[in-house]
Amino acid sequence: MAFDSDEIERYARHLVLPEVGGPGQAKLKAARVLVVGAGGLGAPLIQYLAAAGIGTIGIADDDTVSLSNLQRQVIHGTGDIGRPKVESAADAVTRLNPHVTVEGHALRLGPENAAALMARYDVVADGSDNFATRYLVSDSCYHAGRPLVTAALGRFDGTLTTLRAHERGADGRPNPTYRCLFPSPPPPGSVPPCAEAGVLGALAGVMGSLMAMEVIRAVADFGEPLVGRLLMVDARSMRFETLHYGWDPENPLSGAPRG
Repeated sequence: MAFDSDEIERYARHLVLPEVGGPGQAKLKAARVLVVGAGGLGAPLIQYLAAAGIGTIGIADDDTVSLSNLQRQVIHGTGDIGRPKVESAADAVTRLNPHVTVEGHALRLGPENAAALMARYDVVADGSDNFATRYLVSDSCYHAGRPLVTAALGRFDGTLTTLRAHERGADGRPNPTYRCLFPSPPPPGSVPPCAEAGVLGALAGVMGSLMAMEVIRAVADFGEPLVGRLLMVDARSMRFETLHYGWDPENPLSGAPRG
């Protein structure tokens, strides 16, 4: 895939990286990535995907920008208050990199539309803020055969993992699903929403940037993805830890058939 002179200068620091280079940058340009949620996680994620030269970025979000978003959702500005987030984010991408195409999906994901939407993209990155959507997106990616980068935020902590549940590992066993890591959602009311619990704004930037790195590595095909590994970040102690998890044969998606 050819690059014009503007792209060669724009991506110069990628092109000199042996792990990326021209072939990797061409993969980024040809890639279609869906971002679920243009909020705290999605905002930095979308910015770095656009800066990296992802050719097409889909953004799925049915919300509008509010003043309380701006403490962490850095892709939006004060003048965007009241606008659909997909429109505000698309304008920001165009300002940052006009070589990137944005496909906005101002809709609420549900069983009736999720699978078809996931199937239109090469990689999905989920920055949603509730377990119902995370289960829906992860199940849909499994059925569509799409890799998924998924993250979550707490007050001062965040988690990140990559799911390739439609594939098998080097040992021949199925890769774990989201339901292998979280077999069931927490009891209703046990996890307060961001509006009640609060969240450290800069932490969203850290986790969204880490999501972007996972997506870029998956597309350009270098490094070791976080498959079967949950990265946990504690912003209070600035500690990064990794939890290993595996395929659960009892999971309802790819579990062993029962007699």
